[in-house]
Amino acid sequence: MSCYASGMLDAASLGNPGSPRHSAFVRVTHWITVLSFAALLVSGVEILISHPRFYWGETGNALTPPLFRIPIPASRGTVPTGYGYVLPDQNGWSRYLHFQSAWAVVLTGLGYLLYGLWTRHFRKNLLPAAEDRSLRAYVDIIAMHLRRGPAAEDDGRSYNVLQRTAYLSVIFVLFPLVIWTGLAMSPAFNSAVPATVNLLGGRQSARTLHFFVSVLLLTFLLVHVAMVALTGFRSRMGAMITGSVPKEQA
Repeated sequence: MSCYASGMLDAASLGNPGSPRHSAFVRVTHWITVLSFAALLVSGVEILISHPRFYWGETGNALTPPLFRIPIPASRGTVPTGYGYVLPDQNGWSRYLHFQSAWAVVLTGLGYLLYGLWTRHFRKNLLPAAEDRSLRAYVDIIAMHLRRGPAAEDDGRSYNVLQRTAYLSVIFVLFPLVIWTGLAMSPAFNSAVPATVNLLGGRQSARTLHFFVSVLLLTFLLVHVAMVALTGFRSRMGAMITGSVPKEQA
């Protein structure tokens, strides 16, 4: 899941080039999120392999027609896949790791949310400026990247409108959705607040939506890592580890 913390930027750092690029709190929550997301990704793939078929509605199993399926072998012999063999079943430990990592992300995310609200980080550093809230602003940034043009002078210490939009989407749309759909698959959660599950169309619908939201988060992560590599992997990793930005980029 997720790498939203990479977008965390200490509010004070923008206005003062001598201050750390990222606060200690931001760096710690970022790396906790990185480790947790890696565990969620590995364990999520193992869970997916146990039943690579998706349904819509409240019920779905190996005997009902799927909405779609992932064309891979399964780790359970009762799941029809078209392959003549069954993969080793790693469903036990992967579910434990998935749940534990999910709670680590949730608690870290709550801490980051409180931090962002308390410091007004979201409004100051992630909400696009009024003059950038236009289609032209997005087109200009995309065109600049396509031309591989030089970065703006303050790119090392701020975010452009595309980055801000992506980070806000991850923090306030994708993460809440992946948590909601994940909880909706739990029978206990379904019993406690069935309306929130019914709103998604049922537990199997929640599982299908959880898969698609996870794919979007993974896509964000891959693009984010690629952009870090293209714009200066060493300096940006150093800023996220030590908080400092090289003088030539400050």
